[in-house]
Amino acid sequence: MSSVMPQPEQDVILACTVSRDVQNFDLLIEDMESALGESWGDLGFAEALAFFGQPEAQGMEFIALAMDDADEDNMPMMTEIITQAKARGLKVILIAEDVTPNALHTLLRQGADEFVPYPLPEGELAQAIERIRTPEPVPEVAGASGLKAGAQKDGAVIVVHGLAGGTGSTTMAVNLAWELALAGGKGTPSVCLLDLDLQYGSVSTFLDLPRREVVYEMLSDTEAMDEEIFGQALTTYEDTLSVLTAPSDMLPLDLITAEDIGRVLDMARNQFDYVVIDMPSTLVQWSETVLTTAHIYFAMLELDMRSAQNTLRFKRALQSEELPVEKLRYVLNRAPKFTDLNAKSRVKRMAESLDISIDLQLPDGGKPITQANDHGMPLAASAPKSPLRKEISKLAASIFTLRDSEAAAA
Repeated sequence: MSSVMPQPEQDVILACTVSRDVQNFDLLIEDMESALGESWGDLGFAEALAFFGQPEAQGMEFIALAMDDADEDNMPMMTEIITQAKARGLKVILIAEDVTPNALHTLLRQGADEFVPYPLPEGELAQAIERIRTPEPVPEVAGASGLKAGAQKDGAVIVVHGLAGGTGSTTMAVNLAWELALAGGKGTPSVCLLDLDLQYGSVSTFLDLPRREVVYEMLSDTEAMDEEIFGQALTTYEDTLSVLTAPSDMLPLDLITAEDIGRVLDMARNQFDYVVIDMPSTLVQWSETVLTTAHIYFAMLELDMRSAQNTLRFKRALQSEELPVEKLRYVLNRAPKFTDLNAKSRVKRMAESLDISIDLQLPDGGKPITQANDHGMPLAASAPKSPLRKEISKLAASIFTLRDSEAAAA
């Protein structure tokens, strides 16, 4: 690497780290040397702005802007560096340690192309470099899902929220969306599945769909979103189900605001008959927006103590904010069989102690469910005779019938 300012007599500089002191990021030095050899330099913040206009900078591909919590007082300088880099066609990889979500959000919206946390996970910088060097493929026409400007479908919003890890919320969301997409026969309704778990969302895994960078780009600037941008962020499954996957990188849940989510939901409702949402188990600032917009809000739990405790806390949290808890429909996954009277009694006691009504009980699908998810296929294709699939299919049919009758009455 070159010291401080890259020198013209050295090899072509392909990239530069930009930081208060690059020695504070020793792992970054190692990874830059591993990826670029000696074809990179290191710059201070003020030096970077001066260097961008030099002839030596013309061959650069990207900068790695490294910062920690001590640099947050200098945010105007950080944003200016990103602005100047983008103006010269440079990609920006943001390396951040102990930076607040608000600061991270600001810098990503300013135009940073990639975010990698520090200490750097093994191989993550090399992958980020590869991604910025790989042109984003032009989405196929099907990816736009045939969105129409000015459409006003007023779609129904159906939310699935797991009250504890492993309660099967993503399995239900994916399969409910797929069953709804098939419910109308020849008059198939349009269905959009939104994965709003920005960190651990696995809808893309369950349907074997790629995670795309354009999803983050759309979410980071929803004010500029229109039908074309939203359509490009969607991926289609079997040319039938439109899916907004979670972003390719793990992002803070508060990276997006309630206003961002509101715009996405409005766009999806205008374009689709049904909008199915897979929520993170964590309550965030935009959870209220989703709850108030939802027509049905499925809260999934199991017959165990953690689910009972989380359900109680969940109810109290919503009631304390005077949110519409009447929209909640509690779903018991891996429910006991009809002949298991002892377990049936436990279900009744749990519902009474929590003062809730368990509206739907889903059977334990066993290994075929895990296999279907691992293979990236809905249960209708991989395990059509599964008891779980049959229950979800019945639920989809009842939702479709209700919605269809309401539309006819209107």
